[in-house]
Amino acid sequence: MWRLFNSRSLLVTALSLSPSLSSPNTLRSMSSSSSTGTMRSPPAAKKVEHRMEMFGDVRVDNYYWLRDDSRTSPEVLSYLQQENAYTDSVLSGTKQFEDQLFKEIRGRIKEEDISVPYRQGPYYYYTRNLEGKEYLQHCRRLIPNHDMTPCSVHDTMPTGPDDPPEHVILDENIKAQEHGFYSIQAFKVSPNHKLVAYAEDTKGDEIYTVHVIDVEIGAPVGKPLTSVTCDVEWANDDTLVYITMDEILRPDKVWLHKLGTDQSSDICLYHEKDDTFSIDLQKSESQEFLFVGSENKITRFIFFIDASKPEDGLKVLTPHVVGIASWAKHRGNHFFIIRRSEEFFNSELLACPVDDVSVTTPLIPHRERIKIQDTCLFANHLAVYERENGLPKVIAYHLPAVDEPLTSLEDGRAIDFIDPVYTVDPAQSEFNSSILRFSYSSLRTPDSVYDYDMNTGTSVVKKIETVLGGFDASEYVTERKWATASDGTQVPISIVYRKNLVNLDGSDPLLLYGYGSYEVCIDPWFKASRLSLLDRGFIFAIAHIRGGGEMGRQWYENGKYLKKMNTFTDFIACAEYLIEQRYCSKEKLCIEGRSAGGLLMGSVLNMRPDLFKVAFAGVPFVDALTTMLDPTIPLTTSEWEEWGDPRKEEFYHYMKAYSPVDNIKSQNYPHILVTAGLHDPRVMYSEPAKFVAKLRETKTDNNMLLLKCEFGAGHSSKSGRFEKLQEQAFIYTFILKALDMIPEPSSSL
Repeated sequence: MWRLFNSRSLLVTALSLSPSLSSPNTLRSMSSSSSTGTMRSPPAAKKVEHRMEMFGDVRVDNYYWLRDDSRTSPEVLSYLQQENAYTDSVLSGTKQFEDQLFKEIRGRIKEEDISVPYRQGPYYYYTRNLEGKEYLQHCRRLIPNHDMTPCSVHDTMPTGPDDPPEHVILDENIKAQEHGFYSIQAFKVSPNHKLVAYAEDTKGDEIYTVHVIDVEIGAPVGKPLTSVTCDVEWANDDTLVYITMDEILRPDKVWLHKLGTDQSSDICLYHEKDDTFSIDLQKSESQEFLFVGSENKITRFIFFIDASKPEDGLKVLTPHVVGIASWAKHRGNHFFIIRRSEEFFNSELLACPVDDVSVTTPLIPHRERIKIQDTCLFANHLAVYERENGLPKVIAYHLPAVDEPLTSLEDGRAIDFIDPVYTVDPAQSEFNSSILRFSYSSLRTPDSVYDYDMNTGTSVVKKIETVLGGFDASEYVTERKWATASDGTQVPISIVYRKNLVNLDGSDPLLLYGYGSYEVCIDPWFKASRLSLLDRGFIFAIAHIRGGGEMGRQWYENGKYLKKMNTFTDFIACAEYLIEQRYCSKEKLCIEGRSAGGLLMGSVLNMRPDLFKVAFAGVPFVDALTTMLDPTIPLTTSEWEEWGDPRKEEFYHYMKAYSPVDNIKSQNYPHILVTAGLHDPRVMYSEPAKFVAKLRETKTDNNMLLLKCEFGAGHSSKSGRFEKLQEQAFIYTFILKALDMIPEPSSSL
């Protein structure tokens, strides 16, 4: 896949949950006041005036002192601990319910499970979950008669007693025993299949250590590479290419490392000195080249490295031209390039000879209503992932032989999907085959993996996520509706509910999710834990607002910079539409957003607090103006092309008009839960902490306002799979409590 740039990107965690089928209208509930027992008083953060002046405008931030880049200040840590204690106190009366809910969540998971094996060389590679264990095992098995067993949609990994045995390459559970947080974000097998390089994060700060181990015995090979990103690739059997970051965690240097040598002697292949650009690394599906991309939000240019001769360094594939962005793949004698420009905003697909990259041949022209999202390249085929009218599409093309001219593409074959709204993404495929693997899900269809034969059009499901507890997809309805924004734009909404539990008369509770930044597409995805709400009579909806990429590049362009307000007014329009169409009422409308989606939450809460009953803001980017004025904060310089540079007066005043911390008012707000991660490198913990402190000082209501800061986590919260489920139970408990839908302790769930 084309790599998403480093950003305050969203988190979508697929969790499982199994509630009872009680209607919310028949639950015997306990009130908020009776559920808390002896409640602590809310913390009152001290006020220390911090004046900031620009363009004659003075802002006073009384809670600026909460920012401590070292994360060691006793005063700051004490305040965060007080907030956590207050949250525990307010929710103490619902702890029994939360624990039972967590049991339901876990009860829907098939704890002992494996991923769909993928073929790579002479092996099947896959991951395994063990019952009761938080983390993965990375495994492989030898393919019997590999040279005589071509890839097929019917291929199945043999596991009998006489078949090649399973070999566990790495058990994350053993590694994680020494750490409170543990995450592996890269697991790369060397070309000869004898070594593995993996990138490990033990704090949640996304600063990685790369270890190399011998596959057969698990022994370390050489010293680890420290303070690197998770972008690491094998050039050949004894050479790695990796990326490091500068002091503001901007990926800026590409390095060449020879196994057996010290990291201090590694060769720097490229240094991106422009602090508005970040670099990334990807290996071609053909395994013959590595691509280094340097990008901001509007421009991207590419270098390539010959994997057989990495010491020759980088060569320019596409030049640095402001406003032109490109991504590359390789097959045979050609590079395949997706190129976007201001004129060709939804991108075109080009090919150029490897030995003369200046000569390009158009393969798929730019189309105003169809966006080229991604490609997967094979020895004889090309799969193109597109978007049209807000929905993803996949088109498979047969390519001419490598030694034949590449001047055009034959008519492609589109893959059909059954749901009205859905998600489809590329998965690991074998380059020298005709089998395209992709993942598919919808709001009612569990995550599924398919193999598709691009020669015959045959599609075979390889795995459907097991959802225990009697789940039946036919009991759920998915819909697509359109809300009219304030400027007349039609905004799509994806909706799901359980058909025998909702009334559709305005009395049903509804959770509305939104994001709307970075051109990220929030396609309708399955989340087993969401059943805990749907099976209690909730409706779930996604507002596909501007600033995202669902409707093409211009959808994004019309929700950024000096058009960012469209993101917030689109979300409000979607909420109003759902109320007008009697999906819910203001008294039953809950909203959720994370990271940049937390900016959305903060903004709409300030603009229309009367519209919502409950809000959850996860690791929210809520101090936008102050953060974007400070180039020492991670991501700031690279995101001036997303939000605008507030050191320029026009952007300063525009951002100030929506930055959540700067727009908190003396007014009533709904019930609000905010989360933070102490080691979060994307949204500093102090942003949600300041937001809560100022809200508590200013708001005029008695509704719940809670902050939960994870001390051993970063942007993605805790790392273990069951720990994440516990967090989901906690969030749902808060929502249900705010709606007065939690049964008495003596009642069953």
